[in-house]
Amino acid sequence: MSKFNGLVVDFHNHLVKYEDINEVYKDYLAQLQGMPYEELVERYGAPQQVLGHLDENGVDYAVVLAETSPISAGMATNERVMEFCAASERLIPFGSVNPYMDHRPGRIVRDLAERGDGRAIRGVKLYPNYQYFYPNDRKLYPVYAEAERLGLPVMFHTGTSVLRGSRLKYSDPLYLDDVAVDFPDLTLIQCHGGRTFWFDRSFTLCRLHENVYIDLCGLPVKKIPQYFPELERLPAKFIFGTDWPGVPKTVAQNIEAVRGLGYSDETVRLILGGTAVRILGLAGKPNG
Repeated sequence: MSKFNGLVVDFHNHLVKYEDINEVYKDYLAQLQGMPYEELVERYGAPQQVLGHLDENGVDYAVVLAETSPISAGMATNERVMEFCAASERLIPFGSVNPYMDHRPGRIVRDLAERGDGRAIRGVKLYPNYQYFYPNDRKLYPVYAEAERLGLPVMFHTGTSVLRGSRLKYSDPLYLDDVAVDFPDLTLIQCHGGRTFWFDRSFTLCRLHENVYIDLCGLPVKKIPQYFPELERLPAKFIFGTDWPGVPKTVAQNIEAVRGLGYSDETVRLILGGTAVRILGLAGKPNG
C-alpha cells in the first residue's frame, strides 16, 4: 500500500442534473448509485452538495464536463457547467462542442475560454462515439488550433461505452495520432484508455507522443496493471478519473484501490494528482 497522502484530482466528472437526459442514462446512474435518479439529483444537484461529496471522498479538485450528446446521454450545456463550477475553485469547468450542432466550433471554444466573468472553461471534452465524428476530421481542426493557442487540454472518449447510440468505430485511439502530430503543443487525453479493444494502442500513443495522456476513468482499478503492464515506464502519462456519478464504487474506494496497486509512491502521486496539477496549472491545495 502506497503511503501517498497528497493532493487528489478527479479528472472526470459529470453533472448529475442535465438539462435534457436520456432515460437509459438515468436508469444506468440509478443502478450504479443504488437510488432513484430523482433522489440522486436531490443529493448532488447543487454545487455545495458536490463539494461535500468531494470532502467525504478525499478529493481536492474535480474536473466537471459539459456534454452535448442528445443521441446518448443528453445535454449538459457549457453555460450550465460554467455556472455550476463558478461556486468554487475546486470545480474546474471543461466545455464541449458538437460538430453537427455548433457552427464554427473553434470560435465557440475561444469565446468560452476568454470570458471575463470568472467562468471561463479550462479545457474541452469531445465525444466522438456519441457525436459520430472521427477525431482527425478536419472540421475539428479549428477547435484544436484554438485549444493549442490557449493552452487548453482536450479530452476524447476512447473505447467502448454502455450507452445506447454509441458507435465504437469513432472511438479508436488511432485517430488521435494525426491530431498529436499536427498539434504537437496540444495536450490530448484519452478517456478510458481505449477501453476493452485498444489498451495497447492507447499506451503506444502515449509512448510515441509527448502530448498524449490516458485518463483511467471507467476502468476497474484492480485491472489497471493487467491493462497497462508497462504503466510504470510512463507514470506521468496516467491521470486519475472516476466518471462520477457513473462509477460503481465510491470515489474514496477507487482512490484507495489505486494506492493499493503496488506502484511506487511517486507513481501514485502522479496518477492521483501530480500530472493533473501540471496539466491544469493548479497552485496546490485549494483554499476551501
